[in-house]
Amino acid sequence: MATKLTLKELSKREDRLAPGHRLCAGCGESIIVRQILTAIDEPVVIANATGCLEVATTIYPYTAWRVPWIHSAFENAASTISGAESAYQAMVKRGRIEDENVKFLAFGGDGGTYDIGLQALSGALERGHQFMYVCLDNGAYMNTGIQRSSATPYGAHTTTSPAGKVIPGKQQFRKDLTAIVAAHNIPYVAQASPHRWKDLMQKTRKGVAANGPAFINVLSSCNRGWRHPTEQAIEISRLATETCYWPLFEVQDSEWKLNYKPKEKLPVEEWIKRQGRFRHLFRPEFRHVIDELQAEVDRRWERLLRLCGEA
Repeated sequence: MATKLTLKELSKREDRLAPGHRLCAGCGESIIVRQILTAIDEPVVIANATGCLEVATTIYPYTAWRVPWIHSAFENAASTISGAESAYQAMVKRGRIEDENVKFLAFGGDGGTYDIGLQALSGALERGHQFMYVCLDNGAYMNTGIQRSSATPYGAHTTTSPAGKVIPGKQQFRKDLTAIVAAHNIPYVAQASPHRWKDLMQKTRKGVAANGPAFINVLSSCNRGWRHPTEQAIEISRLATETCYWPLFEVQDSEWKLNYKPKEKLPVEEWIKRQGRFRHLFRPEFRHVIDELQAEVDRRWERLLRLCGEA
């Protein structure tokens, strides 16, 4: 496995996700997937849960994938990839195929990972399959009409958590899925963002090299659901990290490590004010929701600092 990542080296590689797919302009998912696949030197096999990435890259009879790719139902990408990995290991053991050090990846959105796919993911992690699961966290069921998920931020407007005169958007805080996965004590867990491409690609290499399951949760901007201009995907992602709403860290063999600490921790308001899904929170009667969200961001940040030995 190469230890250094340089743009000159990476620019010479053929994209494993071809251009010409139908993901929205400014979508974070294609940026993330290209970064992850470019970081991997070995052959890959991918399972893809139903969602934006699946429907926009495989509209029959076309495909944007230049690698073996399997479509799974919304809830079972982890089961699918663990089955493919088991079959590969069995065929290698029986001498039916050569061992080419194939890497097995699964991609799912937050709906298919935080929610209806959590059971399949947890089972695959507990069984110890050799694969890496990547959650593309865009904070809602974007493909089916921007419905809330358990990854949706507190106070955000979605079609199933609408902001009205009484209720200011989603009433629950986001589930801390990365910590839930870390509790499985698997070899490698990380949280990443596409605005720090080298960090994401290095975490990818660590994940596929791990001796067992790996998981990376990546913030994936959706300008349709987040309501921001298409060209601001990377800047919005950066602000999520600078405000510590989306901190960057990894858990390797149960050891927590902080990968980035802002020189000046910005208030979460700097992130949400750029997104239309939070516009209602700036009305006088709902300003308290911003304070509540800030308090929760601060609480989780302080907990993370303690876990990483940074407090």
